[in-house]
Amino acid sequence: MREKFLNICRSPAVFQTILILAGFVFLYTKAIQALISDWSADPNFSHGFLIPPIALYMVWFNKDRLVNTAVKPSNWGLGVILAGMVIHLLGHAGAELFLMRFSMIVTLAGIVIFLLGWSFLRAMAVPLFYLIMMIPIPAIIWNKIAFPLQLMAAQLSAELIQFIQIPVFREGNILHLANTSLEVVDACSGLRSLTSLIALTGIFAYLAPFTIVKKWILFLSAVPIAVAVNVIRLTITAAMAFYIGPDTAHGFLHDMSGLIIFAGALALVYLVFNIEMAIERRQRKK
Repeated sequence: MREKFLNICRSPAVFQTILILAGFVFLYTKAIQALISDWSADPNFSHGFLIPPIALYMVWFNKDRLVNTAVKPSNWGLGVILAGMVIHLLGHAGAELFLMRFSMIVTLAGIVIFLLGWSFLRAMAVPLFYLIMMIPIPAIIWNKIAFPLQLMAAQLSAELIQFIQIPVFREGNILHLANTSLEVVDACSGLRSLTSLIALTGIFAYLAPFTIVKKWILFLSAVPIAVAVNVIRLTITAAMAFYIGPDTAHGFLHDMSGLIIFAGALALVYLVFNIEMAIERRQRKK
């Protein structure tokens, strides 16, 4: 047994694999440490901790296909690895963290091609692409998305608040009630819950026993659901501030409402799943 293990370790392919993976770790150690730091410090991207384990589970879930895929290493993988390193160096030179981190995914794709072949890359394309979810969105892009979402959330919430007979006046992203004013800040734009919900719905759609079209419908349902539940949360916050007191718009109750509403969003995604499952069953009976 020991001799067999030593023979495997002496294999050129194994040595090559260890060398490439060691080089990857050496090149990206600082980038990975910075990523973990961002996940820990920024609540907008705390879901990043879940992405690598989920991506690995996706690979494991697809193990039957991978086992039956022929291993055909391709030297083109070296070109992809080189491209990933160039992107990393360009990001480092321009202090662009997103490029540096994105280059990890490109380099991983190159490693898969070089060691296993293009067929394996196609089989592992979704888990690799899913890793993008762990990379924080650049601030300039985040702000371009968050502010319009703030305005939309404020407008829709104002209309819903008026519908439930609470007087409100909207001024931009500020909701003026009779006894207080509520500002729809960046954290209330819904973008945080949207990114987290998309990340979770991604794995749900991948595992669902649906056609590609239905998987995409399930995945994209996260967008309107996240927007809708955020508007409901803002409306509930305004109602509590109006009927109970302004202090309820902050602190423990406000934070708990966020968790409850997010759980409601997951329930709605599950509802979409069940609807698609019912449609799938009917189509099979025909």
